[in-house]
Amino acid sequence: MDNKVRLLALLTAIFAAAAMRLVPHPPNSSPIAAMALFGGAYLPKRALAFVAPFGALLLSDLLLSGFYPGMNFVYLSFGLTVLIGWAVARHKTALTIVGAALASSILFFVLTNFGMWLFSGFYPLTTAGLAACYTAAVPFFQNTVAGDLFFTALLFGGFALAERMIPALRMQVTPARA
Repeated sequence: MDNKVRLLALLTAIFAAAAMRLVPHPPNSSPIAAMALFGGAYLPKRALAFVAPFGALLLSDLLLSGFYPGMNFVYLSFGLTVLIGWAVARHKTALTIVGAALASSILFFVLTNFGMWLFSGFYPLTTAGLAACYTAAVPFFQNTVAGDLFFTALLFGGFALAERMIPALRMQVTPARA
């Protein structure tokens, strides 16, 4: 048997997290960064790791908010988070996973608020305007960190527990041929 059961379980976890994006939640507290990290760390096909968070974002943007100025910075931040997940794949320890979640939160904060400053028209395109934009976003940062840590723990911890309890979910390594 190959890793089809494992892949199905991974995709189910990711799609369940994606569905949670459509449930009411505090601003900036969603499972998308955790999905990107988890997909990057676990999915065997690297392209698939991008499909899940981008698909969830696109669907929820279409259903909830439509397209908005600077959304490319949001997508970029989650694409880069997949890359962070690739780095985590080699060393899945609690410390690296927490560090990756925090790095993802900071990355999201820096990139998306830069995009807001650049494209929203709410702030002057000056250093003072950029500082005002980042300052106004600080109250939302705590939600980003809390959501990223919660959903990352749920996905990584839940899957690690499932792997221990269900042998079919464990990575099956095929022996090298002589």
